[in-house]
Amino acid sequence: MMVSALIERELTRLGSPVRNGVFVAVVGPSGAGKDTLIAYVRERLTDDDHVEFARRVITRHSDGATEDHDTLADAAFIEAEASGAFALSWEAHGLRYGIPASVDDAISVGHVVVANTSRGVIPALRQRYANVAVVEITASPEILAERLAARGRESRGEVLARLARTAPHDLSGPGYIAIDNSGSADIAGERFLAVLRKAVAFSDVSGLI
Repeated sequence: MMVSALIERELTRLGSPVRNGVFVAVVGPSGAGKDTLIAYVRERLTDDDHVEFARRVITRHSDGATEDHDTLADAAFIEAEASGAFALSWEAHGLRYGIPASVDDAISVGHVVVANTSRGVIPALRQRYANVAVVEITASPEILAERLAARGRESRGEVLARLARTAPHDLSGPGYIAIDNSGSADIAGERFLAVLRKAVAFSDVSGLI
């Protein structure tokens, strides 16, 4: 992943890797319930000013049924990327995704930032931020297939093909935790909430060092 000169200068200003806060990367296959669990913890942390939820920029229109995000056309996204508008950007499933550059400032002042990301960008995140927690949301193959089919966007054959081509990623390392969301969202949501509260406690301490 190439880093623009503007981003390099910004990291020099903030210090690289960016310290004090914690970047919480939420990853997992489609249908695992990432958006559902992010919404769950967000509702319960509305009074905590130390936790921020990054609003992604994606090259698709928001349909109101899933993640609420900002939309850019391909050309505008590429221009924004070149100007240093994103702390991190990647491509997946024919779309472009970006995390706003303002995340760097939030981390540098000791905040916890939660963002839905791709498993493939975890190595880049671990280089960019001193403190990264990776929360992998999982579910059984049967549950994934059922949820994807319920969306009505793909045929059963397309759903099975999507699941079959999911590439494995080694996410092991400091701060990694897997949360099974095959059952009640309340159970998985409370586990996720506990992770974020630990991240807040850590950032409160590290910001004093």
